[in-house]
Amino acid sequence: MFRKSLLLTAVALASSQPGVVSASIMDAIEGGKMLLDVRLRYETNDTEGGTDAATALTLRSRIGYESDNYQGFKLLLENEMVHAFIDDYQALDNRYDPVADPVGNEINRAQISYNSDDLDAVVGRQRIILDNARFVGNVGWRQNEQTYDAIKLNYRINNVSLTYAYLDQVNGILFQEVDVTDHLLNVAWKASDAFTLTGFGYLLKNDDTDAKDDTLGASVNGKVSGLMYSASYAQQSTDKFDASYLALELGTTMGAAKVFVGHEVLGSDDGNYGFQTSLATKHAFNGWADKFLTTPTSGLTDTYLKAVGTIKGIKLLGMYHEFGADEGGADLGSELDLLVSKNIGKTAAVGIKSAMYSKGDTGTDTDKMWLWAQKKF
Repeated sequence: MFRKSLLLTAVALASSQPGVVSASIMDAIEGGKMLLDVRLRYETNDTEGGTDAATALTLRSRIGYESDNYQGFKLLLENEMVHAFIDDYQALDNRYDPVADPVGNEINRAQISYNSDDLDAVVGRQRIILDNARFVGNVGWRQNEQTYDAIKLNYRINNVSLTYAYLDQVNGILFQEVDVTDHLLNVAWKASDAFTLTGFGYLLKNDDTDAKDDTLGASVNGKVSGLMYSASYAQQSTDKFDASYLALELGTTMGAAKVFVGHEVLGSDDGNYGFQTSLATKHAFNGWADKFLTTPTSGLTDTYLKAVGTIKGIKLLGMYHEFGADEGGADLGSELDLLVSKNIGKTAAVGIKSAMYSKGDTGTDTDKMWLWAQKKF
């Protein structure tokens, strides 16, 4: 049904200007550009337990084409392929610890977009990132990013931005496809650099399992007298459970670095259910070791300290987490994350980072490391 709607949209576009459109569309196609993005990454995962430490050397290749602008419209097609040169990891061999980069090949994006001064619209398979990707993101860290078969609209008037998206399918990082009926609404009002207020409602339904969860919330952020702040609150409801979300962060500039302290709570419903963020870019939150991609039924608290700066074009980032259970207060461990990266011009980058998780009352000690190089053409 969704693919039929996409085809009808393309036909409507092609027939909207009889007589002159055909040549104009050809000009737009001929004036387009090739897209090429490759990333080579070496990754290790040494998790305490019965399986062997994992080693992966993978190459992510995206190749595509984007047309030139025709009366605000563009066509984009992009394929994504993941190849493994070293495949000693659980996505390919269960004897090893996991690395979430299976080998595969798929259409990454296939979309028609429209852009004007106040309206953006995208129809088709696309990348969607809302706010800081805490609730909706593309999981861009993994070699196969998460995309959506969707219709997305963004309307801007003065200092208000309104985004609505209807999702028909989620194309996950493991090359899995999930049929959904999701409605995403996000409204942001930027009063000034000191204050932005965002309200959101994400109504999610898995068509295969009939599982539903509705998340309603709001956030504020800004910068006042050199202090950077953000605060978010949300309430989530399923057919059986309710849980809340709270995030607070305060930062300041200290010399060449920016330093942040934060506290995040993914709440629990009496130990029976933990607040979930199924569409999020989860790797960016609660530690790079990815120990809490699924929130425990006891919930999760994450108190962290982060410092980030740049020295001679080299980005340095360090982050320390203390994890606990929202229900019962159990110690869920701690983690130290470190990153060094450098952009080479506007189209290339290299980096190295590590995650060192130490278990608490529960969990397993885990050390991970990544080394990568990326180039866009």
